[in-house]
Amino acid sequence: MDRTQWTGFLSMDIENRAGKSVPKNIYFHDALKVQRPVYDGKSGRPCYYILNLGGGYLDGDTYRIEIKVREKAELTLTTLGATLIYKTPTKPVYQETEIFLEENSYLEYLPDPIIGYEKARYKQLDTIYMKKGATLFYSDILTPGWSAEGRSFSYDMLHLRTNIYMEDELVVYDNIKLEPAVQQIDVLGFMEEYTHLGTFIVIAEKIDEDLVKRLQEVINKQSGDFKAGISSLTVAGFTLRVMANMTQDIQKVISACHALISKEWYAKTPPLLRKY
Repeated sequence: MDRTQWTGFLSMDIENRAGKSVPKNIYFHDALKVQRPVYDGKSGRPCYYILNLGGGYLDGDTYRIEIKVREKAELTLTTLGATLIYKTPTKPVYQETEIFLEENSYLEYLPDPIIGYEKARYKQLDTIYMKKGATLFYSDILTPGWSAEGRSFSYDMLHLRTNIYMEDELVVYDNIKLEPAVQQIDVLGFMEEYTHLGTFIVIAEKIDEDLVKRLQEVINKQSGDFKAGISSLTVAGFTLRVMANMTQDIQKVISACHALISKEWYAKTPPLLRKY
């Protein structure tokens, strides 16, 4: 693959070396890069922040991210700021991410929101391959950007596809396509009275129906104007979907679920990743 064909390219390979998760190889090109990691004081897990040097995604931009977390290695990956999608008059922005999680590896992939501005078109494909014993925390949030006319859905299209494989078997297929340019999405069955959409997917062998029920109780205790639903997967895991009118309400729900799991499994609170 010619890595220079992309507007931005990032490749990360994390391994376990003498009980510590460290980079085996990191490569980035043009508009994408990562900052030096911050290590969690209790677990020693490295946290990397992805940075877009251009400040936003423009007409026809293409991005590729490759992540490999090797056996017994751990990684937290987020972004330094929101993914800003600006007007795309001729060609949509495209980003693809391919993730490989080996046996007993651990990944938190928790980027900041994707913001679609007026006349923006964005396509995203995330493909994740997991081995038995791997743990995945994955989220995304879609939000509308500022519009001169004050409309909530001024972007033309935000299209996110997520495929997750466990031992080469497809266990999650998620296809979200919000296309206000050709659809009325502020109605029942779409976004209803809400403007923001969040997803939180967790796959781990420790998850059972009892945990899912307790997570639902935690969700019900959160304040704010939102609707949320949680459901179990065919493997040990769940998907949480949240609709709201503020990014903070979605992040609050996801963070509460993340905190409950971290406290029960690791007796710790997840580190604060947000930059504001």
